[in-house]
Amino acid sequence: MVDFALRPSTAADVEAVAEIRARVMRPDLERLGRYDPHRVRQRLRDGFEPAHTWTVLVSGEVAGCVALRPEGDAYWLEHFYLVPALQGRGVGSAVLRGLLARCDAERATARLNVLAGSPAARLYERHGFAVESADAVDVFMVRPPSATAAVTAGRGA
Repeated sequence: MVDFALRPSTAADVEAVAEIRARVMRPDLERLGRYDPHRVRQRLRDGFEPAHTWTVLVSGEVAGCVALRPEGDAYWLEHFYLVPALQGRGVGSAVLRGLLARCDAERATARLNVLAGSPAARLYERHGFAVESADAVDVFMVRPPSATAAVTAGRGA
């Protein structure tokens, strides 16, 4: 696996991660007939909340981002993008494990949506997410807190 670091995002990260989002999402958006080079970047800009976002760094360079936004008793996993060269190399799984451990410790459900047909859905399924609903464009997935974490938390561990 590639060595990486996570750091809290700042407003200054938005353009770099908007570019990464555009690169990562382009194949799926083109397949769905929905690619717009301005809109793909603007949607990230519009939803970017540094307080809930981490930037992925590899060799000191911005290589991705991920957000975990609280909503009620759940978290929404959002804006999870890694440059294509890092995909399939264990970085996404490592980042996801850390975020899900936080959800489990808080006994919080994790939710996300992914584009229909996106290979990213397999990553999420491997980490316990299941399809909650879907349409022609979006697949909404949910993962309840791990039963093991809930039992451990209940014992005061």
